[in-house]
Amino acid sequence: MEGPEGLGRKQACLAMLLHFLDTYQGLLQEEEGAGHIIKDLYLLIMKDESLYQDLREDTLRLHQLVETVELKIPEETQPPSKQVKPLFRHFRRIDSCLQTRVAFRGSDEKKVLLQPTEDCVFTTLGINSHLFACTRDSYESLVPLPEEIQVSPGDTEIHRVEPEDIANHLTAFHWELFRCVHELEFVDYVFHGERGRRETANLELLLQRCSEVTHWVATEVLLCEAAGKRAQLLKKFIKIAAICKQNQDLLSFYAVVMGLDNAAVSRLRLTWEKLPGKFKNLFRKFENLTDPCRNHKSYRDVISKMKAPVIPFVPLILKDLTFLHEGSKTLVDGLVNIEKLHSVAEKVRTVRKYRSRPLCLDMEASPHHLQTKAYVRQFQVIDNQNLLFELSYKLEANSQ
Repeated sequence: MEGPEGLGRKQACLAMLLHFLDTYQGLLQEEEGAGHIIKDLYLLIMKDESLYQDLREDTLRLHQLVETVELKIPEETQPPSKQVKPLFRHFRRIDSCLQTRVAFRGSDEKKVLLQPTEDCVFTTLGINSHLFACTRDSYESLVPLPEEIQVSPGDTEIHRVEPEDIANHLTAFHWELFRCVHELEFVDYVFHGERGRRETANLELLLQRCSEVTHWVATEVLLCEAAGKRAQLLKKFIKIAAICKQNQDLLSFYAVVMGLDNAAVSRLRLTWEKLPGKFKNLFRKFENLTDPCRNHKSYRDVISKMKAPVIPFVPLILKDLTFLHEGSKTLVDGLVNIEKLHSVAEKVRTVRKYRSRPLCLDMEASPHHLQTKAYVRQFQVIDNQNLLFELSYKLEANSQ
């Protein structure tokens, strides 16, 4: 069902579902059968969102309502106990206070061509808006900003783009985010706790992004229904992780590996069996590198040999700072614990060292690369683990 008529019908169904959830939230929490129907509809709508961009705002509201209904998978269908305690607090996108990233439409602003007799233009700029000026000769060669490109996320997009392109754009974007984090944000985040933090918005955005990439990997794999294609997707994500490691982008590397290690993905035994032995061995090496044993010794050995520019796995820096902060008092007998503060400063200085040189990646500015850039910066993910397990069991019901 496509075209305006199809979109109108889907919007009408979605509006009815939103009204139903709004009205009967309390009853749904008690009725397990109704809850399963709602989850099935939600997963179908998530797939349609990649085809119908106008459904995005309603889908976000639906996501919020589904989260309010505490629906659990029966205990007998729970996967085996492969649990990895995350190193960072999981940021749910619906809880984020950050501005929603919405692509601009062609009708938002009109291009103004100045006449030879005019020497000024009167206009106003809103929040996060842009104003560009160019000569008449270069007018036709202008390309849109990544934010202006309407992406089509989901199965078709991830299979179309080369792993090198995705990995490089991940590194470029995460370098931008990492460079925006002030060194003091690390200290403020750890020392002042959840309520007392002041200026840590950039750091929290980077942590949210790490969580987002992890769920993006799991979402893309679990929304791919064909087993052969799903195995190819696993192969592609392993390639992406390898290139991110080569780029010294350990944040993206960690996030992709953790996404593949998500219990809803790792339980897909039949899918993993289709993976070539070469890639199975490579992924095992990646798992060893991200293994937290002996205080993340494997990771620390690798990053100690890297020279700037480096994008570290930021949650581990916060873990180290938390250990320093909680392991000793800041004031001892009314005196400042200088040794503790020196240790904190030394850890924070590593951030400065990682950013001491600029990042240089050879990427074109073609429309194809702009499309990839837009896709990488506008991931649409399912961050509800129960829903990910629902998808996983539909793909392979009996895998262990």
